[in-house]
Amino acid sequence: MSGLSTIPSIPFEEFLKARGPIIDIRSPKEFSQGHWPGSKNIPLFNNKERAIIGITYKEKGKQEAILIGIKLIIPKLTTLKTSIKEIHGKAQKAKDNSSKTHLRIYCWRGGMRSKSIVWLSNHLGYNAIQLKGGYKSYRKWVLAQFERNWRLHLIGGKTGTGKTNILSALAKEGISTIDLEGLANHRGSSFGSIGLPTQPSCEQYENLLAESLNQINPDLAKAIWVEDESPNLGKCRIPNGLIKQMKVAPVVEIEKNKTERIQELIKVYAKHSKNELKEATIRIKNRLGPQRTKIALDGISKENWELACEAILDYYDRCYEYQLEKVVNKNKINLSKMSNELAAKILIENGHVF
Repeated sequence: MSGLSTIPSIPFEEFLKARGPIIDIRSPKEFSQGHWPGSKNIPLFNNKERAIIGITYKEKGKQEAILIGIKLIIPKLTTLKTSIKEIHGKAQKAKDNSSKTHLRIYCWRGGMRSKSIVWLSNHLGYNAIQLKGGYKSYRKWVLAQFERNWRLHLIGGKTGTGKTNILSALAKEGISTIDLEGLANHRGSSFGSIGLPTQPSCEQYENLLAESLNQINPDLAKAIWVEDESPNLGKCRIPNGLIKQMKVAPVVEIEKNKTERIQELIKVYAKHSKNELKEATIRIKNRLGPQRTKIALDGISKENWELACEAILDYYDRCYEYQLEKVVNKNKINLSKMSNELAAKILIENGHVF
């Protein structure tokens, strides 16, 4: 693989603006921990092989590590060629003919792993570029997004007011929104993961969130609407830079009557496993207290969903009221007996979203 040293590295902003599929050639373990959203993983080495090369580098030096790497790569060349060809073929079918596309390739630090795949891709006749600084430069960009000043507005309201649904309806009306819970695959309570896919890692959550922010033009968006959340959504954590901005952002508190709220919760949770619901209840038994815990568990067992929800809502309502007391800039609006679509239109027409 002569000529690796002559392969140019592309600065992050140029790499970001380029068109074409993104290929992450790090190990599966590195990729699962966090990656550029939408990238395709073609690991040059598996987890065990990467560990061996790392140990060799530390104990015997760079040259020995390179030799082991070459020995491991050679048997994989056919598979690597096939994977690259497949990704390139899909990109060619989907590309806009008015602009040039590249295979955009990165590894951890923009070193030999990505250089070797760029070399191979170009050798096969495909136009490939390497990210300077690798995934580390991407992560630097990600973390910088949360320190930018965003004009955040929050939708608040007690559990069961359908805040996420209203946020979705606002998005359909062309309002800039970010679904913090949707990106985390978690609704933010002890029951938050029930019925949802596995959560991303905290690092990957940050990547997804940064990409969502990047899709919003701050010069055009009068505000970015997010749900009023605590910092933790299951194992995912909203970055401190955003949390600080959320704490001082104006809040529109959605009000709905208790019957509607209970029916919303029944619609979301009653279809799921009783065991999961009981486990979630037991996780907060110390905060619910023995009496409310017993009522909730009995209600779940007997499928008396109204009884179970009411017992649990009592706790969550008090938590929310305590949290809302700290908010200075807040407005209330009653959206009882309204569809999500009508609620969104009312918020817009009343000037709440601007």
